[in-house]
Parts: sequence; structure tokens; C-alpha cells
Amino acid sequence: MNPHVLIVDDDLRIRQMLSRYLLEEGFHVSAAENGQALRDALSKDPVDIVLLDLVLPGEDGLALAHEIRQSNPSIGIIMLTGRNDMVDRVIGLEMGADDYVAKPFHLREVLARIRSLVRRVTPASNETSTQSGIVEFEGWSLDFGRRRLTAPDGKEVVLTSGEFNLLTALATNAQHVLHRDRLMGITKGRGLSAFERTIDAQVVRLRKKIEPDPKHPAFIKSVRGVGYVFAAEVKGRDKFSDS
Repeated sequence: MNPHVLIVDDDLRIRQMLSRYLLEEGFHVSAAENGQALRDALSKDPVDIVLLDLVLPGEDGLALAHEIRQSNPSIGIIMLTGRNDMVDRVIGLEMGADDYVAKPFHLREVLARIRSLVRRVTPASNETSTQSGIVEFEGWSLDFGRRRLTAPDGKEVVLTSGEFNLLTALATNAQHVLHRDRLMGITKGRGLSAFERTIDAQVVRLRKKIEPDPKHPAFIKSVRGVGYVFAAEVKGRDKFSDS
């Protein structure tokens, strides 16, 4: 089935332009003009990608991105923004968005970013999806086959596809520094240079979910100017296999 893209923008011309273009490119497309219409659309049909305008009447696009991420962790979110403030874009990524496109945009750029994100949110196409087995660290359990993370107290912790792939890459290469370029390739797919802050934002979100103290991380440590290293002792790395 073709990927389903939901366009959320209060500008009718933008909704119509993107809808026509993406339909011609083979996508299943829906459109919504505000937050309530977004929720209605999400409740009707499974959605793969949301193109979300940050400036919507009545509701903040940043808050909507966070809401989508909390209730639908597997959906890919691309922000549409006319703002020039880099802070807004970084905050959007930290709130749960995967990427952004600045207005005015070129349709081919939007298409390229959607295709890249579809590869990331579709498990069958991820580099990590072929792995099976379980690894453990500090009481945590990471199950590759079921794509499940279990906390020391036995509760499942919900991760987005990107967060799961990021944690998998880090945990299976524990004690080895991974460059941002490699991590971006794993979490976002190939064929497009990802925005570096996307990886940083995913690391921030992942730390909040697994670190005892996210401000002073013990597991995912930054390596200045390079990338990240998983510093925890990981058990079972020698047992996972590529099937």
C-alpha cells in the first residue's frame, strides 16, 4: 500500500498544491486545515507521514507535533515553517519532529524529504530491522526482533522508529564512537543529507527515556565534534544475528 501523507496547513493553496503533487508521485494523501481536523484524520486512517505547518489558527504547531509523537510514536513528522528562527526549528525537533522544510519550498525538496523519512519509519527498510536477538544494559532489555525496549521495572518504553534504530546502533556498538553521519544514515535512510540537529534532538529525546539523569547522561555520551558513544556495559552483543 502506498505511504499515507497527511498535509496540515491552514493555507488552502499549499494544501492543494502539495496534494496534487504527492498524488502524482504515488502517495495516498489527506489534508487538514487545523489541529482538530488533524486529530480527526489520524483517527480515521493509519498515517505514515505528517507535513505539519508550525503556524496554525488556534493551536501551536510545536504542541501538535508533541501530541502526535506522544500518541503515534511511529508516525514521521516533517515541519513546514516560514520562520527564520533556528531556535524554533530546533525546538520542533526536540518536541518530536523528524525534519523540517522552510517556506517557500521546492516541491522536489519536500518529496525527497518525505521519501527519506518513509524509509526511516518503515521497519522493513531499516538497517536494524534485520537484526534479531536481545541485548541488556543496566537492567534494560532491547529486543531487536520485537523492536521493544523494556525498563528495569519491567515496563515497556515506547520509542519512535528513529529512536529505536538510534539506540540499536549505539548499543550494538557500545564503547565505540559513532560519527553523526553514520547515525544519520541509520535513522533516516540513505540518499539525503540529514539535518545534523535531527540526530542531536533524537539523542535528547532518547536520553529523557533511558537516562537516570538526562542532564548528566551515563549511557549516551557526547564526543565533541564527532558524535556519540554508548558507555554502558552491554550484554548479549555477541549473540544477536543478522537474518
